[in-house]
Amino acid sequence: MKYIITAFCMLVVSITYAQSLSGKVVNSEGSPLPDVGIFNRSTGSHSHSNETGSYSLIKTQVGDSVYFSRLGYKTELAIITKTDLSGKRNVVLSEANISLDQVVLVSEVNALSKFVDVDIQTNPVKSSQEILRKVPGLIIGQHAGGGKAEQIFLRGFDIDHGTDVSINVDGMPVNMVSHAHGQGYSDLHFVIPETIDDINFGKGPYYANKGDFTTAGYVDLNLRKSLDKSVVSVEVGQFNTSRFMGMLKVLDTEKSNAYVASELYLTDGPFDSPQNFNRINVMGRYNYKLADDEDLTITASHFQSKWDASGQIPQRAVDEGLIDRFGAIDDTEGGETSRTNLLVNHIKLLDEDRAVKTKAYISQYDFELFSNFTFYLDDPVNGDQIQQKESRIIAGAESAFERSNLTLGENIHFKYQAGAGFRYDNVDDVQLSHTVNRKEILERFAYGDVDEVNTYGFVNTEFRLGKWTFNPALRIDYFKFDYVNKLTETYDNKSENKVAFSPKFNTIYSVNSNWQLFFKTGMGFHSNDARVVVANQGEDILPAAYGADLGTIYKPINKLAINAALWWLYLEQEFVYVGDAAIVEPSGETRRMGIDVGARYQALPWLYLYADANYAYGRSVNDPDGKNYIPLAPDFTSAGGILIENLGNFSGALTYRYIDDRPANEDDSIVAEGYFVTDFNVSYTRNNWTYGIIIENLFDTEWNETQFATESRLFDEPEPVEEIHFTPGTPFYLRGKVTVRF
Repeated sequence: MKYIITAFCMLVVSITYAQSLSGKVVNSEGSPLPDVGIFNRSTGSHSHSNETGSYSLIKTQVGDSVYFSRLGYKTELAIITKTDLSGKRNVVLSEANISLDQVVLVSEVNALSKFVDVDIQTNPVKSSQEILRKVPGLIIGQHAGGGKAEQIFLRGFDIDHGTDVSINVDGMPVNMVSHAHGQGYSDLHFVIPETIDDINFGKGPYYANKGDFTTAGYVDLNLRKSLDKSVVSVEVGQFNTSRFMGMLKVLDTEKSNAYVASELYLTDGPFDSPQNFNRINVMGRYNYKLADDEDLTITASHFQSKWDASGQIPQRAVDEGLIDRFGAIDDTEGGETSRTNLLVNHIKLLDEDRAVKTKAYISQYDFELFSNFTFYLDDPVNGDQIQQKESRIIAGAESAFERSNLTLGENIHFKYQAGAGFRYDNVDDVQLSHTVNRKEILERFAYGDVDEVNTYGFVNTEFRLGKWTFNPALRIDYFKFDYVNKLTETYDNKSENKVAFSPKFNTIYSVNSNWQLFFKTGMGFHSNDARVVVANQGEDILPAAYGADLGTIYKPINKLAINAALWWLYLEQEFVYVGDAAIVEPSGETRRMGIDVGARYQALPWLYLYADANYAYGRSVNDPDGKNYIPLAPDFTSAGGILIENLGNFSGALTYRYIDDRPANEDDSIVAEGYFVTDFNVSYTRNNWTYGIIIENLFDTEWNETQFATESRLFDEPEPVEEIHFTPGTPFYLRGKVTVRF
């Protein structure tokens, strides 16, 4: 026993600081630059500057080559001297056009995000629908007017509105648990596109600080902390479309800054029955440096939207000439929704190597949606219109401690992150009802209150030994589900709880400073609707997802980056609550595998090209061959573009997205047609003014944005028919935009 204690003490004593390079990174005006990548090309060690621009890089010797890189700034190379190691090495980065050579390949689990960020910065998001499309392999579709959350497809999943991908905005969750329309419902329309600073993403269940819904992956949006200039823009286009956006800098001092942003969006859409869509967003953001080592950001926002919709229409109605592609069987669909958020982010820097990061949020959310998928199948007199409605409060907090630049013995570099948090959802009057003309309730199919608590803790460690980086991690989640059924005559409150353990282990091998290989593996999960949980008495309510990725990122030359990954994902038995029917359906085990490839090339300082292609093969495990297809799961998708930045006074982009034909039901007897759609934008900047043209669907392709195999009956039909029901994709759509900065 004494030998074990002695060895342990020796290990603890050996955790000491190695010889390190430290200093501060600022821009040409002397302002601190956070998140600058610092990379030692000689040893492969890397670090990042913190909120104050300070950095520390261990295992650095005289003569080492160290790069300082950040998007939008010229990369600086420093040859380390004895003076640098005995004092401070401060670095000034000069602004430059965004370029691929500003991204240095380092040993990080989500390194690909840094390269994709060039796509985003070179061709910024121009609408709320574009936000998620920036993630390679992620396809979205809208099928109930502009106010409903988009349908998401990723890695062989029809994710519906967010069941298998977790989405956050500055740490605040977007996914809704036990939502009236479906589990994981993710409405991102409360984000004003111009306020987005960058998008961070990861595919698979490999990240300890990401929990519920992180099976196919996660997407994090980070908003701007401050503005360089105030911005006002006006956008006008076809289909009675107009958009007004403003971001105003209201405070800018040495210690604090603040801005407000707002958006008003109006459109009728291309449909025969106008959408009468309107959305308003207001956001205020305040950043205060409490001290040189402490940063506080407070964000408040409000969003509300209201619309009419034509819904999904049956193919036979178009073929028979009853309606055209933009017509409607029931044009009384639509809804309204709102969300009010308060988010606080706090960072306390204990020193260059230690930090505590805390977030807290609260949201008030309301939702009401009217749909009619089957028309007169169940009620041949009044029709099958349904109402889904809820009101909820979401509250949560998380605090995490980070420690870097430790050594174990002589050769192992070590860092870790440990955190804990909670999320509480109080959902009142979540309901599904049979209605007529959006007014009269004929029958309630489901009606109750949900209370759901998720508490969690995680530890994420990273060991670096030579060219190898090992990333073992563990996450623990505890859930408590409560559901009060208001349709029973007596008080009916059912409660269940469950614990999920999610271990992860990722490995990265850096062949050299331009080439890395990685192997990721881990477990994740997505929670089930509380109504599923109590209906199944807590059995099989947190089915695990097991995943693995084997891949590479390679920069053969400084201006070219190539990525590829082979992946596999297995999901255990789960039960799904179908919000449109208030029923519970078992979905069984599924297995998916595939390959992701991508390339990015900075051909010229002003010319950037990128393309991603993603193949997935997914099947249900327990169903017989030929009847084991996963409905609507895409097997091949691709997206890419040609981007021009600052060619004289011009900037612009020509981009495409493609999705292959895919099965719409389990035996592939009904097929959802694929599409290839091209978008175009160009802008001209003179002084503080920018004039732009945006064209969606440049070649006026006839395409179906969303498709479902649905059994329905029209008013005069004697028997129901199962076939493709679709929402038509936007035709040629021209908008003009004028922006002024001051």
